[in-house]
Amino acid sequence: RFESAETAQAPAVNSARLAAIADALTAIQQQVPSAVPPTTLALLNQPGVMETQHLDQDAIKAAAKALFDQALNELIDARAREGEKLAEMITTRLAAVSEQVTTVRSLLPQILERQRAQLLERLEVAKTELDPQRLEAELVLVAQKADVDEELDRLTAHIEEVSHQLAQKGPKGRRLDFLMQEFNREANTLCSKAQSTELTTVGLALKAVIDQMREQVQNVE
Repeated sequence: RFESAETAQAPAVNSARLAAIADALTAIQQQVPSAVPPTTLALLNQPGVMETQHLDQDAIKAAAKALFDQALNELIDARAREGEKLAEMITTRLAAVSEQVTTVRSLLPQILERQRAQLLERLEVAKTELDPQRLEAELVLVAQKADVDEELDRLTAHIEEVSHQLAQKGPKGRRLDFLMQEFNREANTLCSKAQSTELTTVGLALKAVIDQMREQVQNVE
């Protein structure tokens, strides 16, 4: 919106034009004494009495463009700052996801060994004689049910891809949102395969971090 500073100044009157009108009115008054003289407002409304203030359109356009450029630069700077903060928050949560993946990898050997020992203990308590091959097959089945290596590998790949996307220029919101869905899918599978309280705890913590990260991704273009 443009508002001229000149609007606060007193109106400019064209004295020469006003004098000419006054002379004409005097002549009319002499010839027609009964004529009613015009009011001051009527005189001001006569063409040419009030001088028109011409605005410098080029100066106005230049000032408007300068303000627009300033606003645009500030918007770009603000978006850049917000993007940096979002990248920091997402990267922090990526590190948390990576830490959870490392925790699961470190827990897996002892969890599998404990499950093997528990199965053997139950067989001993039941005093059940089981064919060694059948026993080995049961142990393999237990290990397969608890095997989450594939999910951990995919989580690691997703972490690398998100980091890669954050380093790229241009819009990346849709790609990141898709990766968040993939993160969530792997976390759900991890929880469903959890055969111990440790894995369940890690899986739930993982889902919480992923949800936080996904909320931040919604702000990315």
